[in-house]
Amino acid sequence: MAILEFGSYYHIFNRGIDSAKIFNQKEDYEHFLELYKKYIPLIADTYAWTLMNNHFHFLVRIKDENEIGFLVHLTGSNKIEKWKVVFSEEASPLDIVGNKLKKPNPSRQFSHLFNAYSKWFNNKYHRTGGLFEKGFRRKEVENEHYLTHLVYYIHHNPLHHGIVKKYTSYQWTSYLDFIEGQSTIIDVKKVIDWFDDLGNFVFFHQEEHEFSLIDDLLID
Repeated sequence: MAILEFGSYYHIFNRGIDSAKIFNQKEDYEHFLELYKKYIPLIADTYAWTLMNNHFHFLVRIKDENEIGFLVHLTGSNKIEKWKVVFSEEASPLDIVGNKLKKPNPSRQFSHLFNAYSKWFNNKYHRTGGLFEKGFRRKEVENEHYLTHLVYYIHHNPLHHGIVKKYTSYQWTSYLDFIEGQSTIIDVKKVIDWFDDLGNFVFFHQEEHEFSLIDDLLID
């Protein structure tokens, strides 16, 4: 399992086995994003993403350990969700005495995401076996100056692979989240601050940038 350190930035990537498709229809992209919203915001902030038909990219920051709440099992609950998130000061004495507290593990949350999607995908398309390459790949971003270039790279990925002629016309990236100013996944304000303002964000994306600066952070 890929180890993800608390408080660190990562470029997260995975692809289908033998580069096979992992998204065939609009519903597939949408379902993956819904699962992402279920598993990942618990343990990470997300700053950019793109979903391609056979792979994906995410730029995330794993939260500090004290930012991550505990999952508390709802014993005897009739709710579909059997866990809720609390922080230590919110946990009841019964939770603590009964050893019910469980802090989500960042690496395991990503594994839960991929496993849940693989199970759903296999059931939908009547297939068996693994969907993704074993494990997921990640590159730690140790220089925050590289973050703007990674956002650019991720949003330009569909253009880089020749899927579209304009990166702004591709539906399955976070670029339009910034233009529209809202998102259920992206920390829009944080990213815009890296570019100073929305105008500079748009201008930076319109310019051509060499990927050599972040070559050691690229995975495909």
